Formats: sequence, C-alpha cells, structure tokens
Amino acid sequence: MFDFLDSGQYDLLGAFWVTVQLTLYSAVGSLLWGTLLAGMRVSPVPLMRAFGTAYVNLVRNTPLTVVLVACSLGLGQTLQITLGGGDFESIGFRLAVLGLIAYTSTFVCEALRSGINTVPVGQAEAARALGLSFFQVLRLIVLPQAFRSVVAPLANVLIALTKNTTVAAAIGVAEASALMKTMIENESSALFAVFAVFAFGFVVLTLPTGLLLGWVSKRVAVKR
Repeated sequence: MFDFLDSGQYDLLGAFWVTVQLTLYSAVGSLLWGTLLAGMRVSPVPLMRAFGTAYVNLVRNTPLTVVLVACSLGLGQTLQITLGGGDFESIGFRLAVLGLIAYTSTFVCEALRSGINTVPVGQAEAARALGLSFFQVLRLIVLPQAFRSVVAPLANVLIALTKNTTVAAAIGVAEASALMKTMIENESSALFAVFAVFAFGFVVLTLPTGLLLGWVSKRVAVKR
C-alpha cells in the first residue's frame, strides 16, 4: 500500500521541511508584529488605536487564501517586490511568509490583548505614579504577565498556523500539501495511503507542540 514511498519519486521529507520553515519564520514574525499590534490596541494615542483596530478587524476577517494571493499578485507580480529572493521559488516562499505573518499576527494580537486585560489595573496605575511612561509600563509590567497568561491560546494559534501553511500551495510554494496534490494525481490507486501519510505528518508536527506548550502554560501561569 505504501510502495510509492520507496520509489524515490517524491521528496516527502523535503516538503515537510518547507512546511516547518514556513511555520517557524511565520511564528516569529507573527509574534513580533502581533505584540506591536496589541500595544497599539491598548495605546493612549487615538491614531495608533484606530490603526490597530482597523488592521486586526480587516485582516482577521479576510480569507487567508485572499491574503496570500494578494501578496503574490499585488506585491510580487505587480510591484515586483522580491524580498531579496532570487528565483521564483524563493520569492514565493518569502511572500508566503509575509502573508502568513500579516494574517496570523491578528490572532496573536487578540490573544495577547486578552492577557493584557487580566493584569490588574492597579499595577499599571502604580507604575505610572512612579513616573514610568506608557511604553515602559507595557514592556516591564504588563506584557511579561500577559504572555504568561496566554501561552495556551498562543499554542492554539501556532498549531493553526502549522495547518494554515497548506494554503501557501495556492501561490506555488512546494510545501507538504502541494506534494500531496501531486501524489493524489499520480497515485490514484492509493488515495487512503497518501492521506494517511500526510495526516500522520501533520500530527507529528502539531501534537508535540500542543503538549509542550500546554506544559509550559501550567509552569508559567500567573498565580492570582
């Protein structure tokens, strides 16, 4: 049933390695941009709050496929933005990472904002009374506690990101789902086996992540 894996025709590990790279780069970028967006959402500056709110509500409610295609067609083909890539594959990969960051950061922002809301207001007021600026309060007092409160929700966002990387096949990125499509076309007599292989691959990627971050969440939870 799994004879097609021994033929050497399909680079299964290579495809899943692309998926892992998409996940890692997008996760780091989403965490950084999502943290900035969360800071904007709670900022005392009306313009920053308006931008953060508009961005999150607009991008979060846009299908990921539309976001990635917009990056590919709008930035890559129309504006000729390559992000330093030299060939079609590297350009597509980098634009896919950019699209995933733009989309996933909105969910990181909302998860982190919920964590910010769990921090007692009195702590921020006390810090301001000591002369700390808003950004110092956010960086030194609020965000450390907020991150500890939302490890589990961020783990769910990371797992969803891992599965969302399959959408990158829509703009020609050769990750796992793109290879699965090729194998389904070529191995029509072993569809169940093909689905089983890729399902197992994604379970291997996501299950340890959920278990590890669930354990971390319990270890670093803020005791109130």
